[in-house]
Amino acid sequence: MLETERSCLEIAQQLQAVESAVGNAKKALVHDHIEHCLEHAIGDNTKDSAEAIREFKEITKYL
Repeated sequence: MLETERSCLEIAQQLQAVESAVGNAKKALVHDHIEHCLEHAIGDNTKDSAEAIREFKEITKYL
């Protein structure tokens, strides 16, 4: 985009889109890890496990 002399606004919009996509990918990775690893660590108490996982996922929005 720089080489084709696109406007600063277009470049800024694309950079924001890339930044957002990377952030969303990071959250998805953390959520996947929680579901596959943390769930096993908590044990068989599924009600408490589900609540702990939900709460932890909520916390990840601050990453």
